[in-house]
Amino acid sequence: MTLPPGLMISAPASGTGKTTVMLGLLRALAEDGLAVQPFKSGPDYIDPAFHRAAAGRASFNLDSWAMAPGMIAALARQAEGADLVLAEGSMGLFDGVATAGVGGHGSSAELARAMGWPVILVLDVGGQAQSAAATALGFARYDTGLPFAGVILNRVASPRHERLIRLGMAQAGLRVLGALPRRGDLKLPERHLGLVQATEHSDLEAAIAGYAAFLRAHVDLAALRALAAACAPGTAAPQPLPRPPAQRIALAQDAAFSFTYPHLLAGWRAAGAEVLPFSPLADEPPPAADLVWLPGGYPELHAGRIAAAGRFMAGLRAHAATRPVHGECGGYMVLGQALTDAAGVAHPMAGLLGLVTSYQTRRLHLGYRLAQLVAPVPGFAPGTRLRGHEFHYSTILSQPDAPLAAVSDADGAPVAETGSRRGTVTGTFFHLIAEDAA
Repeated sequence: MTLPPGLMISAPASGTGKTTVMLGLLRALAEDGLAVQPFKSGPDYIDPAFHRAAAGRASFNLDSWAMAPGMIAALARQAEGADLVLAEGSMGLFDGVATAGVGGHGSSAELARAMGWPVILVLDVGGQAQSAAATALGFARYDTGLPFAGVILNRVASPRHERLIRLGMAQAGLRVLGALPRRGDLKLPERHLGLVQATEHSDLEAAIAGYAAFLRAHVDLAALRALAAACAPGTAAPQPLPRPPAQRIALAQDAAFSFTYPHLLAGWRAAGAEVLPFSPLADEPPPAADLVWLPGGYPELHAGRIAAAGRFMAGLRAHAATRPVHGECGGYMVLGQALTDAAGVAHPMAGLLGLVTSYQTRRLHLGYRLAQLVAPVPGFAPGTRLRGHEFHYSTILSQPDAPLAAVSDADGAPVAETGSRRGTVTGTFFHLIAEDAA
């Protein structure tokens, strides 16, 4: 199988503008008649939906910490039929789980090296001139095994500013593929878990079209295409995507329940499962199914509406009386006894678990999770090891039910958020990515 050439769009850190650059490039290249396959490095829940809106093709997470090489090889096949791959990095290029070698396990650099994708570094040059070249040169030379294609300068203040930066880059032997003038309207709206979701953006199509026009005017698209290298995802044989936890799955899907990894849904559907979406915010009860799955999202922003959704709550409780229900992160909180919002108002939830959480008492919980189940989860037997990711600000006030798993972080340190189980109902604060292959 021959896969199309690709590039990794990365940066020295979060907040440098790489997502807007990524979206502009995806749309500009698509406007030129190319089929562009997007990917996202790492466990980000939100960016793939923006990629899909810009490219017109589903985007998938590729995670070298949470996924076995065979799963990454299988997901790389999503690029079949495309002309070009663009993968967006997460955080800084070398950021990942600490390991003894260069870079971090799970880093964008590790994925780019494994796939053979040259790196385009999006560099925020605000407040510096020739010194920007020193930063870029460090990234270019930090890992000599990593192909480095060049830089796109972002937030350039003036033609003089650009000339000084280009001078430094030329002296360092680094290629400048574009220089983006500073524009305040290029920043996507954010909230506490990152970007506002694609479905909630007030005029996403106009925004992406604007990004594309801006990138077309200031980036050498032909040079960028010429620098792309053939994808070579190692020698691992593609393995099946995650199997479905049931045949008919009622999946909550709206602004409060939206964080479902695309590769999970692709795996479920490929194996013949029927995924039945419904909206708790619209007070829809779960459709008749073998399993109700409540994914993460932003229930803390909609707690009043969820508490008042009588048809949803009654249908959820009726299903749980005889069939399994599973919740992840926000979905887990909704299965609990109560959720306190940012204003300190406690809202009653489904009461299928004893969990009580508070978004008013905020503390960041972030990182990879390795869980060994002590009880079954739909689709997985006790003793199974699962890899996932946790990202939320809510605090547990009470968790009286039996633990679901022994959970640790990527360094092996125990994590207090063990998940819960009661009868047919289970929940975790981590979002499942894949079964552990170790």
